[in-house]
Amino acid sequence: MIIDTGKDKAEAIMRFDAELLENADRYGRPVLHLYEWEGDSATYGYFTDPSKLLNLDNAKKLSLNLARRPTGGGIVFHIWDMAFTVLVPAHCPEFSMNTLENYAFVNQAVLGCVKEFLDNKRPLTMTLEDFSSRDGNCMHFCMAKPTKYDVMWEGRKVAGAAQRKTRKGFLHQGTIALQLPPKDYLDQVLLPGTQVRDAMMAHTCPLLGSAREQELAFAKGRLRALLATHLRVH
Repeated sequence: MIIDTGKDKAEAIMRFDAELLENADRYGRPVLHLYEWEGDSATYGYFTDPSKLLNLDNAKKLSLNLARRPTGGGIVFHIWDMAFTVLVPAHCPEFSMNTLENYAFVNQAVLGCVKEFLDNKRPLTMTLEDFSSRDGNCMHFCMAKPTKYDVMWEGRKVAGAAQRKTRKGFLHQGTIALQLPPKDYLDQVLLPGTQVRDAMMAHTCPLLGSAREQELAFAKGRLRALLATHLRVH
């Protein structure tokens, strides 16, 4: 099942995802939630304190909309990515009590999606181990530190995710990198004295270069269709 809620504020999107998980037992099969961000946005894990990781004054000046995810994980900037959510109800055969198996299920579909997007010409893999952090801050930013079952391209991270599992099912919130963020933008929103920016540049492998808005829209549409196919939802 596909639910496309269109463009909305980050907080509204996260609230919808939380309600998806709360009502998971009402769905008979996995759900792919698609959406667009209204303005520059960033989300952070349920137990993350963004004030300890971001310059909130500068983020406000840049009109960066911040919202807490119902899942865990680190901070994700939704300005240069394609984000999506997958809900798998507990009564579905795709659901596992093993969290890593749930990550593997969704990210295997993401790997197939990205591979087809790239016309199968370049090798993609899922990493089987966590990478070490350059410093303590990097572990709190999704694209600064590859973790187990992330989709990798040429040794760098293409897609990351965070999950939350309850007795009703699991919610998987994913991101696929399309472009690298400008260094000067990161310098403004990240706290000084960390290696987060350099780690993001070193570990992120975007699918596109400096694409124009029309090219970005086409790429997002293509990736969405491919992801639905590989997840076998409609």
